[in-house]
Amino acid sequence: MQTDELTRSERDLIESRLDGCRAEVVRKVAGLPWDLATRRLGSSATSAAGVLKHLTDVERWWFRHYLEGEADVPRRTREETPNGAFDLNDQDTLDDLIADYQVACEESRERASVHDLSDTTARVVDWLGLRPTLRWVYLHMIEETARHNGHLDIYRELLDDQVDDYGTVDGR
Repeated sequence: MQTDELTRSERDLIESRLDGCRAEVVRKVAGLPWDLATRRLGSSATSAAGVLKHLTDVERWWFRHYLEGEADVPRRTREETPNGAFDLNDQDTLDDLIADYQVACEESRERASVHDLSDTTARVVDWLGLRPTLRWVYLHMIEETARHNGHLDIYRELLDDQVDDYGTVDGR
């Protein structure tokens, strides 16, 4: 831990954690050949590229649809299929998916920047039945993005034997 983390504001800490998770997503998928990025590894309907596509929609949905109350938020999801959030189409490329994810993350940063952590979303979140604060949205996005980073760790290990080096065996 860097010592400046002990004195940074709550917002700076939250935003830096989310941005760190976002950067990890890109790092974990970058460089995968398309055939590996789209390979399904079991009964799950997704792939590394599918996770990236899903996270792009999640960014736009939480920050544009819920926080800002926008209608007609662009989504990559194909609603006509049961696993549409993870399905890819013939026009998708890994470079395009990465670029769109980075654009969605920047859109999220811009929209959040005009709100205080205690501001509530413009829309009621269906499954919550309430309008959460931006603080809650940030924490949810950290959780969501970190969870999928774990999936991407497993994908990379199984697809091309790439393993992150997190230090020594005892975690120091």
